[in-house]
Amino acid sequence: MRVSLFVTCLVDTLYPAVGRATVRLLERLGVEVDFPESQTCCGQLHVNTGYRREALPMVGNFVRAFAQAEVVVAPSASCVALVRETYPELAEETGDPALAREATALVPRVYELTEFLVDRLGVTDVGARFPHRVAYHPTCHSLRALHLGDRPRRLLAAVRDMELVTVEGAESCCGFGGTFAIKNADVSAAMLSDKVGAILASGAEAVCAADSSCLMHIGGALVRRGAPVATVHLAQVLAGEDNVCGQRGVPE
Repeated sequence: MRVSLFVTCLVDTLYPAVGRATVRLLERLGVEVDFPESQTCCGQLHVNTGYRREALPMVGNFVRAFAQAEVVVAPSASCVALVRETYPELAEETGDPALAREATALVPRVYELTEFLVDRLGVTDVGARFPHRVAYHPTCHSLRALHLGDRPRRLLAAVRDMELVTVEGAESCCGFGGTFAIKNADVSAAMLSDKVGAILASGAEAVCAADSSCLMHIGGALVRRGAPVATVHLAQVLAGEDNVCGQRGVPE
């Protein structure tokens, strides 16, 4: 199978190791990966902040960039959620009927990484080894928008030599929410404090999630507390990159 990688702007600009881990993981499973170089931001930041009109050119660019893709895979639940939930109506708002049709046709072919592994490849054991105590944070978009359910945990449960620890209140939001963390800083900080406290109480060496954005938020708090807990994207765990656990924050 051939897939096109939608790397997302956050991974591309700040955490390229997540993109590389995604490619290594997919290629190890026999998937051929291509990277449309014309891709840019999907417009999530603009839409979530109320600038829908400014996001419309990004919708058109995304649809054109991935128009020929058999499947599009991204290591980001939040970006995939935006494309799946919002792109058809945004494409309608451009007033371009052809773009609206193309966006509607493309949306079902866009997958978050764990969805693709479990639903399309039929795989839960990807042959990974990660010898650490790990806490899993189910991000809001993965939990409430994409409804990933137990897919991530099924994949993590099959990782060799890894102890998946329980975190109290795991399904509560970390407080990031894109510009929510800026516009509602005090509320965001309180939510983050609760989340980090629960992670530390679990005794985890690392916390993983399906979104680098939430890991960035959590990682910043862990660094400020001087906590010896790494943040690692789920793709890196499944790729078996256990060296990241010697680092604090989100590794580059």
